[in-house]
Amino acid sequence: MLQEHTPFILFANCIPVRGARRSTICDLQRGLVHPIPNGLHEVVTAGRGRTLAELRAIYGPGSAEVLEEYFTFLLANDLGFWCADPSAYPDLDLSWDHPGRVSNAIVDVGTESDHDFGSLVRQLDALGCRALQLRVFAPWPLGRLDAALGHTLGSRLRTIEVIFPWSAEWTAQEMSDLVFKHQRVSSMLVHSAPEGRTQEFRPGDTPVHYTPQVVDHHSHCGQVHVGYFAVTLGAFTEARGANSCLNRKLSVDAHGEIRNCPSMPRSFGNAATVPLAAALEADGFREHWGVSKDQVATCRDCEFRYVCTDCRAWLRDPADARSKPARCSYDPYTATWGADPVPAAVVQLAASAPAERVARREPAVACVG
Repeated sequence: MLQEHTPFILFANCIPVRGARRSTICDLQRGLVHPIPNGLHEVVTAGRGRTLAELRAIYGPGSAEVLEEYFTFLLANDLGFWCADPSAYPDLDLSWDHPGRVSNAIVDVGTESDHDFGSLVRQLDALGCRALQLRVFAPWPLGRLDAALGHTLGSRLRTIEVIFPWSAEWTAQEMSDLVFKHQRVSSMLVHSAPEGRTQEFRPGDTPVHYTPQVVDHHSHCGQVHVGYFAVTLGAFTEARGANSCLNRKLSVDAHGEIRNCPSMPRSFGNAATVPLAAALEADGFREHWGVSKDQVATCRDCEFRYVCTDCRAWLRDPADARSKPARCSYDPYTATWGADPVPAAVVQLAASAPAERVARREPAVACVG
């Protein structure tokens, strides 16, 4: 029920973000993004704490129907409440930090890879890494995957994503045993499979997702898509001041080269001879960490900028480090998506994450209009 003389405020976890054509309210508790008109953004920001009667007086008699529609929407989606004393409910602290020098890492495996996984995991532990994405492009027996994951059993990693190719040689029981043994694995995707399906072995275990899409190279990364939105407090606050993909990331490509991301052109030495900590301190390694969406052309006008992934490896203008991601088809000036470049069986390679973003057993983001 609408109240005339009681102020209205958004819940602290519901953050409005203004865009060029429209705005959003990001519900960081439920993981939802609500597109809204820019007029409603003004009402909940500039008009925060005002009563409905006061807002009608400010916007004039012709505003009554629109304001009623706005507040009906906010209440229906449980985005705020009537509050006699708005000052008793301060905004959230939106600062972000991570206690380690690295928050997330990628390790790629190809046909000629010879990684020392024990050493890599120990080094990532020392750097404070909490999330790892292991991406296998070449055929790999389950025994080798089990051995590689075995090095993480005593580590401080909180979440592990595994992407590896399908094989007719391993059985469902072997896969079930692997999933049960490695409880830190929060996401398991089998690519190049005969069909797309999801397999669940025990209640509470990580489901195994199969896709026919072939993932045989690091260049599959960089897609920007609503399915990759990360609507969490950690992701949102980090994206406000840092790069939503590259910040606090360290990667080892299929040849052992240490990079910020496997798709970035510059290597900072080979992991077989260069300690990860030394590469991390090299000039230029952290060059892109602070490139937030507010600094990127077009993205800075997008209403999804704080929940969206980013890519500095594949750009519209390769000569401009602040250019829009090449694989984003969204136009914030018309609020429309172009031809969708992502197949229905979607695969995102880049771990766009601190641990909070990687710890998803399946896509958990809804975008409602």
